[in-house]
Amino acid sequence: YQLDVNNAFLHRDLHEEVYMKMPEGIPNPHNKVCKLQKSLYDLKQASRQWHSKLANFLKNQGYTQSKNDYSLFLKQTQNHLTIVAVYVDDILLTGSNPEEIQALKHNLHAAFGIKDLGLLNYFLGFEISHLPNGITLTQRKFTQDLLKEAGYIDAKPTATPLPINCKLLANTGVPLTDPTVYRTYIGKLNFLANTRPDISFAVQTLSQFMQQPTSAHMAALEHLLKYISGTSGQGILLQATDSLKLKAYSDSDWASCPMTRRSVTGYVVLLGNSPISWKSKKQSTIARSSAEAEYRAMAQAAAEVTWLVSLLQELGVSNTKPVTLHCDNQSALHIARNPIFHERTKHIEVDCHFTRDKVMEGLLQLSYLPTQSQLADVLTKILPSQQHWHLLHKLGMFPQHPKL
Repeated sequence: YQLDVNNAFLHRDLHEEVYMKMPEGIPNPHNKVCKLQKSLYDLKQASRQWHSKLANFLKNQGYTQSKNDYSLFLKQTQNHLTIVAVYVDDILLTGSNPEEIQALKHNLHAAFGIKDLGLLNYFLGFEISHLPNGITLTQRKFTQDLLKEAGYIDAKPTATPLPINCKLLANTGVPLTDPTVYRTYIGKLNFLANTRPDISFAVQTLSQFMQQPTSAHMAALEHLLKYISGTSGQGILLQATDSLKLKAYSDSDWASCPMTRRSVTGYVVLLGNSPISWKSKKQSTIARSSAEAEYRAMAQAAAEVTWLVSLLQELGVSNTKPVTLHCDNQSALHIARNPIFHERTKHIEVDCHFTRDKVMEGLLQLSYLPTQSQLADVLTKILPSQQHWHLLHKLGMFPQHPKL
């Protein structure tokens, strides 16, 4: 269920003295100021004070704040679990006890005044649809608005997010006279990537040129918008399944940045057969070999898996260990398994050996798979269209056959 708090920022109590100028239209011959008894909109303290008040209210109702995500509140009884997710004044409420859900709605309305928006279907730009085989998350309306604003609503679609073998440089092309447009679209595309793993690599590539974009970067952005035009309904499918096992895929593209020679990390984590976490990011240092680049990517995936396992345990999902981490580099797998593989690893920072520690703890088990089946490959480079859509099909994208 989705709830919305009425005038949330007006419910907060201030724990410090804050003064404001007298509002216009009120006689003030002595130039006095107002001392606030409660918070107002636009105060720096506004969101923090509101969250603190709501958190205290939920704790008094018997809810516990998650240690893995402070926006989550949980109430566990013998046979039931109720979950509250908070984003400022928007609240998601779910659980296995209808009576507890109705009681919390009533208490929230009595304390703050809420609007009950019913079953979740649209939240923060995300469109949620309930299908017989699961739940879909898309951003169709947001995508259509973006394409209409950019003038690409009826553009001829492209088959891949960026051209094959596209290597962008900082000084290629003519600098844009107004870089604001480029920055605006990149910001919106970063938000769109929350349900679109297929554009994550392209967006992180184009994000590197926000400071001084050129005509070449704008042409690449236009190519991406054309791709999105043909896949505007694309999203992810959270499949209904009895198997709630985690599995992760990590990959890297060694020295792929033509300017810095740094590698790109890509990883994706699946719960059952549904993607729940992914990232495409340039590594912070230069890797001396492809094995080192893959090893660093595995460390980032291992960190994400560690957090997800803890979060799922709080949500009542146990027996997720060990989590299989798939990698397509045999040397990186040997380094992660062998703690005395010193000669090739003595220059690697200690934090990168996080994967090895988790393997020894039993949290992770490592597995080799060929590059053709590496789902994270789509997060590290632009692939030929056939391989691109093959991996997205296996990744659980929805719909699986867009109109191109």
